[in-house]
Amino acid sequence: MSRKYIDLNCDMGESFGVYKLGMDEEVIKLISSANIACGFHAGDPNVMDETVRRAKEYGVGVGVHPGFPDLIGFGRRDMDITKKDLMNMIIYQIGALNIFCQKHGVPLQHIKPHGNMNNMCDHNKEMATHIVDAVLEVKPDLPIYVKPNSDLHRVAEEKGLPFVLEVYADRAYNNDLTLVSRKIPGAVITDPHTVAEQAVKIVTEGKVTSITGEEIPLQGETICVHGDTPAQMELIKLLRSKLADAGVTISSFTNRK
Repeated sequence: MSRKYIDLNCDMGESFGVYKLGMDEEVIKLISSANIACGFHAGDPNVMDETVRRAKEYGVGVGVHPGFPDLIGFGRRDMDITKKDLMNMIIYQIGALNIFCQKHGVPLQHIKPHGNMNNMCDHNKEMATHIVDAVLEVKPDLPIYVKPNSDLHRVAEEKGLPFVLEVYADRAYNNDLTLVSRKIPGAVITDPHTVAEQAVKIVTEGKVTSITGEEIPLQGETICVHGDTPAQMELIKLLRSKLADAGVTISSFTNRK
């Protein structure tokens, strides 16, 4: 029987100036990949530098987490952006994090669009194409985290950009595998036991119970927990414990033997 692996990723580096968000110093010890904000929806140069340093210290894979230029809304609002603007925003943020990776001697492992930049690509092929094309222009071998059955998933596959299927431990799903809008009660799962149960079910059974109670097939290679989820530390520790009990090894996809 082959060993079961899952990459456990978390959005990090979301503090800004004197404003602190998340418990990055402790969480980074418990995950295998970090999606690091690049100053558009969150983060700043000092935070990026320190987050990459910590990732190297704990052997955590570093991913660029580009978002909309929306600090007030934390990148969780839809934006109408031209092709040129969107592509250059992506390229700019890749370049910013990549230079800190060079400074600390670690490779840039992946890219994951943040918030509504990601969610809009569930059913927006044009936008998904602009994001994929931006990555292909500067980092054609850089894997992109994509939600299964999204337009971003389909475009990456069509254009030959490496991709990693991403699922969510602490978000509720619709029947079409999109995430339930944060405007709807229950969209963000905050109970640690419920989060752990959902994660184990996805990883070991390949299915998820949707917001309407239906069981939907869902395959993933990396599973996300959010950095601003309440009871974050308790949640991640319980999640790791339950995955281990189920025979699942947590490891970034670049560190597996």
